Amino acid sequence: MAERDLDNTGMLGELRRMVQTTGTVGGIAARFAGHKMGLRTTGSTYAEDLKGVLGGLKGPLMKAAQLLATIPGALPDEYAKELAELQSNAPPMGWNFVRRRMTAELGPGWEKNFRSFGREASAAASLGQVHQAILNDGRRVACKLQYPDMKAAVESDLRQFRMAIGVYHKLDNAIRQDDVVEELTERLHEELDYTREAANMRLYKTILEECPEITVPEPIDALSTRRLLTMEWVTGRGLNAAIEAGLSEEQKKRIARSLFRAWYLPLYRYGVVHGDPHMGNFTLRDDYGLNLLDFGAIRIFKPSFIKGNIDLYRALETKDKDLATQAYAAWGFTNLTSEKVDVLNEWAGFLFEPLMDNRERYIQDSENPGHGREVLSKVHDGLQRTGGVRLPREFVLVDRSAVGLGSVFMRLKVKMNWYELFQEIVGEFDEQALADRQAAAIQAARFPEPPVI
Repeated sequence: MAERDLDNTGMLGELRRMVQTTGTVGGIAARFAGHKMGLRTTGSTYAEDLKGVLGGLKGPLMKAAQLLATIPGALPDEYAKELAELQSNAPPMGWNFVRRRMTAELGPGWEKNFRSFGREASAAASLGQVHQAILNDGRRVACKLQYPDMKAAVESDLRQFRMAIGVYHKLDNAIRQDDVVEELTERLHEELDYTREAANMRLYKTILEECPEITVPEPIDALSTRRLLTMEWVTGRGLNAAIEAGLSEEQKKRIARSLFRAWYLPLYRYGVVHGDPHMGNFTLRDDYGLNLLDFGAIRIFKPSFIKGNIDLYRALETKDKDLATQAYAAWGFTNLTSEKVDVLNEWAGFLFEPLMDNRERYIQDSENPGHGREVLSKVHDGLQRTGGVRLPREFVLVDRSAVGLGSVFMRLKVKMNWYELFQEIVGEFDEQALADRQAAAIQAARFPEPPVI
C-alpha cells in the first residue's frame, strides 16, 4: 500500500473514513433488521464480513463493537460471537510515516535521544503502533506512536456508532445503550491522550507495588507527549504461545492468581478497573508472573459504586432481594421493578457465581460450552419481557472486564478456589478506607488533569 494511502490526515482523511464507515454501518443496520424479522440464514457470513471490515478500520468503531459483544442482548448472537474474538491487529504503518510522526512529537533531531530505534513496528494496535528502541543510557524502551488524525477518526466512528445503535433501539428495546455510548465516548477520548495513559501507568504501579508477581512498565516522561508514549520495555510471551508449549497445573495456577490480582485488587481496594483484559494486553514473565500492558481503558469509580458491587455480591450470596435492589440503584440502574431485579440477578449470578463457591473449580463449571450465551439470551428475553433497562455508564467496563477475564480463565483451563482469591482481596470491606487509598494513589500518579470520578 502506498504511503499516501496510509497517512489519511485532515478533512480528506475524515471524509474517506466517513464513506467507509457509513457503508459498513448501513449494512449493519440492514442486517439488524433482517435478524429481527427472522432472516438468519446468512447471519454468520455477515458477521464474519463485519469483523473483517472493522478490523481494517484501526479501532475506534471496532472497540465499540467489541464492548457491546459483552453486554447481554446488545447485539444479535452471530455478531456478538464474531466481534468478541476480534483483536487489535491492524497492519503497521511504514518508516516514512514513523519518521514524520516522531519529528512532529519530539522535534527535528529526535533520533539523538536514542542509541538505536527499530524501523519495523513490534506491534500494531487499534490507535497506534509500538517500536522498540534503546536510550542513550542503555535502557530498552517501547515507543507507542499514535496514528495520524485519530481524533477525527474517533469522532467519525462515534457518529456512525450512534446511528447504528439508534437503528437497533428501534428494533429491540431490552437494553437502552444511551449511557453506554456516552461512556464509550469519554473513554475513547481519554485513550487518545497518552499523557493520561502515562498517569494511569503510574497509578497502577502504586496500586500493585505490593504484588511482585505483576510488572507495570515505567513511563519515560521526558520522551512522551499526548501522541507518543515511551515506556520501559518488558519481555514476555503471550498466553496462547505458553499454552501451546504446555503448562503444568502449578504454572497455570500462578498465571491465574496473577491475572486475578492484577484486575480485581485495583477494583476492590482502589476503585480502579482496567477495562480491556484481552490476551494482547498482558504477557507472561519467565517466572509465570505477569507483565500488564496498555493502560488506555482505565476507569476510576466512586467508592459508593464499589460498595454497590460488594453489596450485590452479598445479596446474591444470601438471596437478599432488597439488598440487591439497593445495590443496582448504587450502580445507577433506575425504574427497577421486582421482575427486573430477578432478571438482572440472572446475569449478576452468572458473573459472581465462581466467587461464591468455596472450592477448587473451573471458572465455568458447566460442561456446556454455550452456557454463557444461553444465560445472555435468557437475560435479554427477560429484560424484553419486563420493559427493558437503561444501562448505567458505570456498568460498562466492569462488565467488560469480568466477561473478558472469565474468557481468559476459560482458555487457561485451570481449577482455582476463586472464592478464596476474592475474599483475600475484599476482606472486611471499608468504603472510607478505599476512598483514602484511592485519593493517595491518584495523587502519586500525577495526572495532567484531575480525573473525573
